[in-house]
Amino acid sequence: MKEQNKNNNIMYMNRALIRSAFLLAICVLSQMTIAQTAFSVKEEDSIIRVKAKNYQLEIRKNGFRYSILKTDGSVLLDAHEQSGITYLGVPVVQSKLIGQDEHTLRFETINTLQVKGIVTITPSDRYCKMEIRIGDQRFSASITARTKGLSPVYGLSDHAAVREHPSTEVSGYESNYFGALADGRHTRLVSNFVISPQKGIACVHLEPGKKRLRFSAREWMQGSDNANAMPALFYFTGTPQEIYQDYLTVRNFEKYPVYAPKYEWFGVGWEAFGALGWITNHQTISENINTYLQKGFPLSWMVIGSGFWPNHEARFQATTSFGLWDTVKYPDPSGLIHSFHDKGLKVILGLRIAFIPTGPYTEEGIAKGYFIKKEGKARIFRVSFPKSDCYFLDGNNPQAVKWYLGLCKKWLSYGVDGFKEDLFGYEITDFPDSKLNAVNEALMNDGVYVMGRNGYISSPMDLHRYEDFNYNQNQDRGPVNGLSFAYSGFPYVYPDIVGGTGLANNLFGDIDKEKLKIYLMRNARYASVNPSMSFGYGVWELNDPRVLQVCLEAARLHARLHPYIYSEAIHTYATGFPYTLTPLPLAFPSDTRVHNRENDKVRGYQWMIGDALMAAPLYGNDYDTATHRTIYLPAGSWMDYDNGRLYKGPLLLDKFYMPVEKTPLFVGGSGFVPEEVNGKLMGRIYPVGFAGTTSFRDNKAGVGSTIRFLNGQWKEPIVKDLTTGKTIRTKLVRHAFEFEFIPGHNYEIR
Repeated sequence: MKEQNKNNNIMYMNRALIRSAFLLAICVLSQMTIAQTAFSVKEEDSIIRVKAKNYQLEIRKNGFRYSILKTDGSVLLDAHEQSGITYLGVPVVQSKLIGQDEHTLRFETINTLQVKGIVTITPSDRYCKMEIRIGDQRFSASITARTKGLSPVYGLSDHAAVREHPSTEVSGYESNYFGALADGRHTRLVSNFVISPQKGIACVHLEPGKKRLRFSAREWMQGSDNANAMPALFYFTGTPQEIYQDYLTVRNFEKYPVYAPKYEWFGVGWEAFGALGWITNHQTISENINTYLQKGFPLSWMVIGSGFWPNHEARFQATTSFGLWDTVKYPDPSGLIHSFHDKGLKVILGLRIAFIPTGPYTEEGIAKGYFIKKEGKARIFRVSFPKSDCYFLDGNNPQAVKWYLGLCKKWLSYGVDGFKEDLFGYEITDFPDSKLNAVNEALMNDGVYVMGRNGYISSPMDLHRYEDFNYNQNQDRGPVNGLSFAYSGFPYVYPDIVGGTGLANNLFGDIDKEKLKIYLMRNARYASVNPSMSFGYGVWELNDPRVLQVCLEAARLHARLHPYIYSEAIHTYATGFPYTLTPLPLAFPSDTRVHNRENDKVRGYQWMIGDALMAAPLYGNDYDTATHRTIYLPAGSWMDYDNGRLYKGPLLLDKFYMPVEKTPLFVGGSGFVPEEVNGKLMGRIYPVGFAGTTSFRDNKAGVGSTIRFLNGQWKEPIVKDLTTGKTIRTKLVRHAFEFEFIPGHNYEIR
């Protein structure tokens, strides 16, 4: 056990070293380029061996069957049994090395139809890029690259969650038309990045159009549909931290940028649609917000998603009626917005790129060629909202994006802080998954607050909101969705409104009120340990003091952790690693017991928040009947957040009792958690035996701190402020030793 604790401490120390470099990383992030590496090539009769710094490629000339190995020769991905590449639907049968320079290797390939292709490989220290092109540019067809498979494997963002049996483990997933409308299902945040953390390998093919995927123990395959090239297939090797750091570099270099998120989004929010449905106006919004505030809910942001536009004519009834308010429902929009600012809330409006044909700005968009075209004319799309068919902004046209940004400023001029982009339900299959990337990038570049719902690979947004999550849906989808977002590089997870979006509109008809009460409480507890959370439906409307109290406690927990969560968001931005919501297979990749638990059978929905907190909410489709969960604690010391009880991992807590009143958190790792208490930042030290270094970045002061633990064998810590040289007294509060933490100061703890 001592050796396990030692290894656990070493892991957290190594993680802390990575995190401590985040300030430097932020400074250079915008200048990232793909680093070149020295590599050697050895050609034999039937095989070509490429050695990079941290891996090897073995390419069998027959069929271009390629393997990826560690430097010691152990296999990460083995060669496909038939061929490594197909194009025009048939396999490559021959290949030869035709060129080499200090950066790349070039191969000629021939398939069974005698059509030639060119493969270019660019090795870097821990990853390589592969480009595949059909030699005859007249051909557009499917192109795939493939190896033998392995499992478990995680990723695929929304697509992991929308299956009949939600699971973060995506072995067995395949699609010949992968994208936002893959297999007849609507998804919004699209990613074909997958990772095997246990093996230390990941891959992604950067393609905003339709993709071909297959992941199983037998085969890993990524490809393009109706294309003559796969220009950017990447394989990453290393630890999960190394893989995500390299993936971040690649995303920024390949123009799928990742942006730094804004602080307020990670607090407790409110959404009008969950509270009021479509019946929004100056009075109803003010009354609902004020009720939440009066009852003690610590709100920091709010969304008015719909109904603010002029309602007297159908042509105005959309979020693209820029700057036009309903003068009856919203007689003084600037005054309303500033009243919310005075209460400390950021104000967000709904926003889409769908323009009603007769709308106020549509004629200008058509005249200037700013909408997506078909055969030279602006094209009409059917969409779920607005009710009429619409034109869509062409995000690939820089002038169109500039025009659209100018229209958005009509809303911003009233004091609006940002937007919840919300395109949904479009009935078109060849629309690129990157349709909103450029628009959201332009908004983020202007400092606008953005809740993202659509996009491909990049992260030009502050929050990653997954698809509407409602009372009448499979509740296992939610946790799987959030965890899959984190695996896929979308870790600023916002799990939708507590209570969903249909209660205020009575979309679900007569429902079991007692079941609804449990739903609201469990949903609130689950949301409280996500990176962001919000409320809508008035939790007081059920006239049950227990429901109100549990939801209020969940909100206050999240608000206390707000500074800590945001610090992890900045660490995530700098390193690419999902510190805000870290699935256990990423945090503990060598522990086989953490795998195959995040599904609708085991319901082992657990994750790390930074290096000190483990979330373990009781959630899933059995939320209304379950009172116990089996919780797995990896190696190390873990403390129950509520009662201070210590556990030594690895340990399976079978049938662990979790009433709705219980905080779903354990403390481990560094055991250092900054919390905001009564307006002050308090450093909280949990006695879990950590020795090492951790770090914290404060949003308000914009400075970082390093906290060093000299040993873990103490009952009451001695805290020294290294910046002032003073020793600080601590006080035991809620099972942790607490002291007032000064942002930017460094501390030593004995």
